[in-house]
Amino acid sequence: MKYLIHISKILISLLLIGGSSILSAQEDFYEDLLNEEVEVENPVYKPVIGGGVGSLVFYGDVKNNYNNPLLGKAAYKVNVSTFLDNQHFYKANFFLLYGVLNGNERSFENTARNLNFETDLIAFGINVNYDFRHLIKGERLVRPFISVGVENIQFNSKSDLMNSNSNFYNYWSDGTIRDVPEGSGMESNIISRDYIYESDLRELDLYGLGNYSQNTFAIPVEAGFDFSLSDRVVLRLGTSLHFTLTDLLDNVTSQNQGGLVIGDNKNDKFGFSYVTLHLDLFSDAETILVEKMFANLEGFDYTMYGDEDNDLVYDGWDECPMTPRGVAVDTLGCPFDTDNDGIYDYKDNEVNSRPGAYVNENGVEITEDEVIARLDQSMAVNREDVDKYILKNVGFSTLNRSNIPIPSKFKPLDEDEDEYISYEEMLRAIDRFFDFESTLTTEEIYELNDFFFQQ
Repeated sequence: MKYLIHISKILISLLLIGGSSILSAQEDFYEDLLNEEVEVENPVYKPVIGGGVGSLVFYGDVKNNYNNPLLGKAAYKVNVSTFLDNQHFYKANFFLLYGVLNGNERSFENTARNLNFETDLIAFGINVNYDFRHLIKGERLVRPFISVGVENIQFNSKSDLMNSNSNFYNYWSDGTIRDVPEGSGMESNIISRDYIYESDLRELDLYGLGNYSQNTFAIPVEAGFDFSLSDRVVLRLGTSLHFTLTDLLDNVTSQNQGGLVIGDNKNDKFGFSYVTLHLDLFSDAETILVEKMFANLEGFDYTMYGDEDNDLVYDGWDECPMTPRGVAVDTLGCPFDTDNDGIYDYKDNEVNSRPGAYVNENGVEITEDEVIARLDQSMAVNREDVDKYILKNVGFSTLNRSNIPIPSKFKPLDEDEDEYISYEEMLRAIDRFFDFESTLTTEEIYELNDFFFQQ
């Protein structure tokens, strides 16, 4: 008993789940009718905000002992971009770059070339971005880009010249750093750098450069790839080289006085390799969902989804589409016929007729004599009633055949040429008559019926 109860609970649960699934599917269907996703013809594109992190590497007179662009000091970039043309071939980027730039040169041969500097660097600028949409058309997941621009740079270079005990670094030819100059004859102690950039290079004026400006311009050139993560999110991997208009970032130039440390006559450069994330938060969507007051049923097949007789079965699946209002129907949309007599219950005056009994148009049982009388009087009788009668009383047996010859006008109906008009052959002749495909007249149809029973 408990097992049966458990099974019934499972069946009820499945029915509830199935019903909810059908309701959900119907809701989705009507939702699709009342909502339409359309493409925006002229979307308004607003500025895109981006930001990320990268690495700054110096290229100048103070030569770093490494050239890996990813091993520099950390820097941060904030970017705002907007399209410059209707075709979206060109984009303007307004950016702010903030980080730390440094250089450390270590030399054992020339002790005067043990130089170092570090500066906070702030750059604000604009560049024009080109992503090859002329050549690489359509939407792509990965798209290359290049850009060039102009920027203003502020810096304040400092150097690590002494340790925390205020001992100046003295680089000896044996590769050590000591607290007294080499060859001074004084007792010396080996010390180490603390990498604290405490000395302002412009104020020290080590090389007679004077009170130079710590503000300059640069030309940044960039290249990289944009990865489209979604319609509104782009990941950018790029690298840039900044050609500054100064040779004073490291405080070493070709104009240095003193003769020991002289730089070349080229301006300083620095590189920035970065990854940034760009979010399009304010532009119009490329497609929008339109909520319609009324469903647009253009091209909608009413014959499939209508329910003309309101029996809750769509006309496309309703095998009895003209059922009267309020009549209970089965899953095919047809009224119930309890006794299977061919008369629906709502018209059947005798809903429990005997199986196989002959009934009239009201579902009331009639006798065999009444069936014959209807045939003799040319009364309208259901084809099903005729079939039942013939199958029951005549069948397909040929044992009791008579030797009456087939009239010549009925000869073409003897399709198997066995000199006998069978039940099937007579039915096909009657079907062709009602389909207007026969040359027989109404009187000849009655004659055929009489002849069939005489055989």
